[in-house]
Amino acid sequence: MAETKGKFDFAIDRGGTFTDVFARLPDGREKVLKLLSHDPQNYKDAPTEGIRRVLEEETGKSFPRDQPVDTSQIGWIRMGTTVATNALLERQGERTALLVTSGFKDLLHIGTQARPNLFDLEVCMPDVLYEEVIEVEERVILRQDSCQLPRNEPKRIVTGSTGESLEVWRELDLQRVEQDLRRVQSKGIRSLAVLLLHSYTWAAHEKAVGSLAKRLGFAQVSLSSEVMPMVRAVPRGYTVCADAYLTPKIHLYLTKFTAGFKGGLKGVDVLFMQSDGGLTPMEQFCGSRAVLSGPAGGVVGYAVTCYKSTEKKPVIGFDMGGTSTDVSRYAGQYEHVFEATIAGITLQAPQLDINTVAAGGGSRLFFRSGMFVVGPESAGAHPGPACYRKGGPLTVTDANLALGRLLPSFFPKIFGPGENEPLSTEETMKHFSKLTQEINHFLSTNQTSNSASGAQLSKMSIEDIAMGFINVANEAMCRPIRALTQAKGHDTSEHVLACFGGAGGQHACAIARALGMKMVFIHKYSGVLSAYGLALADVVEEVQEPCSLQYEAGSFSELDRRIEQLSQRCDEILRKRGFSRSQINIEVFLHLRYEGTDCALMITATDHPSNASSCRTGDFRTAFTKRYLKEFGFTITDRPIMVDDIRVRGSGKSGIRSEVQAKAGQKSPNPIKMTQCYFEDRYLDTSVYLWEDLSCDHSIQGPAIIIDKNSTILVEPTCVAHLTEDGDVCIAVGMGTQCVLGTELNTIQLSIFSHRFMSIAEQMGRVLQRTAISTNIKERLDFSCAVFGPDGGLVSNAPHIPVHLGAMQETVQFQIKAAGGSLKEGDVILSNHPCAGGSHLPDLTVITPVFRDGVSAPVFFVASRGHHADIGGITPGSMPPHSTSLQQEGAVFTSFKLVTGGIFQEKAVTEALMAPAQYPGCSGTRNLRDNLSDLRAQVAANQRGCQLVGELITSYGLDVVQAYMGHIQSNAELAVRDMLKDFAHRQREKTGSLEVEAEDQMDDGTLIRLKVQINEEQGSAVFDFTGTGTEVWGNCNAPRAITLSALIYCLRCMVGQDIPLNQGCLAPVKVIIPPGSILQPSQNAAVVGGNVLTSQRVVDVIFKAFQVCAASQGCMNNVSFGCEKSGYYETVAGGAGAGPSWNGRGGIHTHMTNTRITDPEILESRYPVILEQFSLRPDSGGAGLYRGGDGVIRKLRFRSPVVLSVLTERRSTKPYGLHGGKNGAPGLNLLHKTDGRVLNLGAKTTISLDPGDMFSLFTPGGGGYGRMDELDGDHHLPSKRRCLHESQNKV
Repeated sequence: MAETKGKFDFAIDRGGTFTDVFARLPDGREKVLKLLSHDPQNYKDAPTEGIRRVLEEETGKSFPRDQPVDTSQIGWIRMGTTVATNALLERQGERTALLVTSGFKDLLHIGTQARPNLFDLEVCMPDVLYEEVIEVEERVILRQDSCQLPRNEPKRIVTGSTGESLEVWRELDLQRVEQDLRRVQSKGIRSLAVLLLHSYTWAAHEKAVGSLAKRLGFAQVSLSSEVMPMVRAVPRGYTVCADAYLTPKIHLYLTKFTAGFKGGLKGVDVLFMQSDGGLTPMEQFCGSRAVLSGPAGGVVGYAVTCYKSTEKKPVIGFDMGGTSTDVSRYAGQYEHVFEATIAGITLQAPQLDINTVAAGGGSRLFFRSGMFVVGPESAGAHPGPACYRKGGPLTVTDANLALGRLLPSFFPKIFGPGENEPLSTEETMKHFSKLTQEINHFLSTNQTSNSASGAQLSKMSIEDIAMGFINVANEAMCRPIRALTQAKGHDTSEHVLACFGGAGGQHACAIARALGMKMVFIHKYSGVLSAYGLALADVVEEVQEPCSLQYEAGSFSELDRRIEQLSQRCDEILRKRGFSRSQINIEVFLHLRYEGTDCALMITATDHPSNASSCRTGDFRTAFTKRYLKEFGFTITDRPIMVDDIRVRGSGKSGIRSEVQAKAGQKSPNPIKMTQCYFEDRYLDTSVYLWEDLSCDHSIQGPAIIIDKNSTILVEPTCVAHLTEDGDVCIAVGMGTQCVLGTELNTIQLSIFSHRFMSIAEQMGRVLQRTAISTNIKERLDFSCAVFGPDGGLVSNAPHIPVHLGAMQETVQFQIKAAGGSLKEGDVILSNHPCAGGSHLPDLTVITPVFRDGVSAPVFFVASRGHHADIGGITPGSMPPHSTSLQQEGAVFTSFKLVTGGIFQEKAVTEALMAPAQYPGCSGTRNLRDNLSDLRAQVAANQRGCQLVGELITSYGLDVVQAYMGHIQSNAELAVRDMLKDFAHRQREKTGSLEVEAEDQMDDGTLIRLKVQINEEQGSAVFDFTGTGTEVWGNCNAPRAITLSALIYCLRCMVGQDIPLNQGCLAPVKVIIPPGSILQPSQNAAVVGGNVLTSQRVVDVIFKAFQVCAASQGCMNNVSFGCEKSGYYETVAGGAGAGPSWNGRGGIHTHMTNTRITDPEILESRYPVILEQFSLRPDSGGAGLYRGGDGVIRKLRFRSPVVLSVLTERRSTKPYGLHGGKNGAPGLNLLHKTDGRVLNLGAKTTISLDPGDMFSLFTPGGGGYGRMDELDGDHHLPSKRRCLHESQNKV
């Protein structure tokens, strides 16, 4: 690349609030400045203004603002920008239309069908990026050798780029496409996104549509096959929509930017940062690769400056801003992900693995039901924190100010309504004073219940409370760092913490200490590191194409050919851009997975040279198995390795290296002032230094504050900071003073322990997902993990699957009674029996006791529950619609020793899994290999939980940890009592009664009846299900644990705030369930439908009694098909119920489940089925002031003989509307036979199907809320989204 010596070089990060500029001057000096990104009174464009200022200041020449900037002295410009990010967040992109294969118009609205927040009854999801949909008449399918579909006419056979054969099932109707394109064009739409199924491998139809659209004059046409040719239609569809939506906005900005320079920057090398950390020429900068443009520069910045290749010490990047904190990791290679959700949109494109947590300087502070809470709400830039003098709330920034860690005299006077005042300590302290009174009042009125000893709880000072919020915020930021490291098998304490961003310096020492890190690194340009990182970055050219080869000797020659072809393409492009061969580095990646699994890893063989049993580029097999073993803890030696994609990344080395070093030879540093800062329990004298006054031989003992123009660094007590030769700050983190924590309640520690317990359950879940092999657990996420006390009471349950919430507690408590003290360290229990707290048999629960030296009984328990795809029984999938006894539903475990003395009992568990074959018409498990693998994964997840509980006990002591377990359960109890008191007060004011009741029924007429009596004074309630129907001859019987799960879910939803989810939620509640009823059946009753169907009806009845919202679909729509060798199982979305201020969401999983659905392209590639339609079911949601959500239509045509099982509800009863809202439509199950007959299958059936038969599933809609005659001018119904999806296929 051409040298630019003697010229000005610029690296600019244009953020949402500030624009940072790094300039390398002709004489080698460096200059940085920061200016507002939007200041229309003074300049049109911030990056242009930054360049103009530097040129004017350094040359002494005039560069008038109203004239284009002379570029004769500019060498290069590199930019990162949040233009795309902000357009995505604010939904201010280009008006876009989506062209999608006919039958899939709502595919991206439904997405994975999972809701983002488990307990939010108003399902809030970002709008889709398109406003019009064109269904394209075309269809291609993958050929299958086993396909037995009847053929009326021959189909055209084509070969995809993966080498796979496809059939053109339906030819492209270009004439109709043209008519539809002209229609949307007449509405002013000029941007198109094209998503056709299987175009990742055969793109001819997409290219034909693209050519037509360009000929018609559409300005932006994005094809999914070009934007990201990877399998999975849903994320590829989101990505192509983002590209079409954002790219025109980027081009518009670039046009305005170049117009500010003479000649439009011709002759100047202008590069933009992409989400993957590489630079690309301005003209190739596009929307789908631009969303992380800003944060990517910061990752490059710390990676290049902090990581030392000689030491190989991995680095955690910690970028704390105003509203959120970004964390990432670098260990010699950039860590990329190829699917990430940003602003609610899942993008399938190479992007740096950056994890964001909603905790920043502007995060708001709350005290809720005895709990210190930080975020996720933010004060934003306006009004900002209370100290900004604009009427804002208390934030993390205010807490730092109250503790003396921010010094207003060093901040510019830009605050207040006139933006001419300093930070206001007075406003901060006024707000904290009010909050302190509220907290102390709460503590004084609740001391009896929360203090085990009954001792008087001392009052908290303002400083105690501010310090508490800082500690809670720090713990919230530690959680994603632990996830980023420990979840991938890395030791967090072995990392360096690289801190940058405006707010991070005040928290870095505390966070590093909490994570066991020994070093904090803060670059001299930490306040503008994203800009500096642009100057250090390489120019990157990436090419990728799909593949479907097995990684074996017979495929190596083809792999080598394709790798060479792609490598040459990268090399040629980079050489055309001026790079020499010595500057170019080519890196090859293969996207590998074990056959039959969905977990693919992007693998480089850089450290594994080729050999006789590998392809020429390297030994990818060894690289893959080592990485798989490190991340997942096992390998699958007997399975072939598949290549999903070939990726080549070419890098042109073009980054600068700073030659400016810090001064040396100065005497001991002199502080410019002394101040008082609060640490834990007292104020300490704290020295204040200016960074610019420090020399590279200076050491600064904490406590101290180091200030520069853009950041404030807090060096905490026992920490020592020193300046490196390059002028950066390194802080050696000391252990700090260990505060002895007692067993009495400390409300600050309560919040921190809540985070720690929840983090344990979450990390167990990550281990289980990583180490499991089945689609059900690894992809559909049908599992839950939890921590329990020594009495089996639930302590923390990660928000996985709601139907597991209370049920697991019953299981653990049963095992404690059954074991009778016989459990020993190294024992692990397996259980699924309903009488032992099981939900239904496929949900296998693995329980591990946690022991402690010197204590004979378990001190805690950890457990994981996962849905296994098959455990035997009368039908494949172990979800028989017509089972009448437990034995027909699969293998049964009551208290089975899965591990004894640390030894996995494979032979015994195999015999138990095959045992159902002894019953008439039943089979043993049809997938033993996956059962054993998933059980081992559950054991591994539990082992991780045991380890983390042990570490917590080591840190605080067993008595303290168990005491806080009790405090957290009491806190959840308090939140539920507050909710019940509030409801009782409103109910008494409205009706004069403290009793509510409701009933609903199953499709067979069985009643679920509930009467609730509430004690307003105590905040307690009796939930009495007397009058509920008897046990049924069928499988909709629900064990008692199911009702408790439904109840704890409903209580948590009605509390309406983030509280610990544990047994305390049920403490204020007495539950009466009549024995022998459908909710407490006999020991051998069939229960498989109770878990997935009756649980939903129990929720409907509880919410109806409390008048919370209209009924949601009330079903999980269980569909399974297969043969004796294999099977497939899915649950399908429907409509959510409307509420007092919201429309119900359509095409979403509701209440007691939240599993994902298999992507259409994966479904068709793995199973003998064609998905003919997957869309919303128009008008199935109930009408009302607020409409219920629509159900979905899902049509499956089978390509070979299968046994289909359907287990559903709400086929004869309708989801109720509330307060005058109409009922939702009931569901319908139809079978279309090849002879033309259409059969209603009813709610529950098992049937053998022939090739060509099609199953059509119409799921229920949600109920409406409120009468339509209440509609006023403030409501505009139906909503925009409903209008968007009105079409045919009404049922």
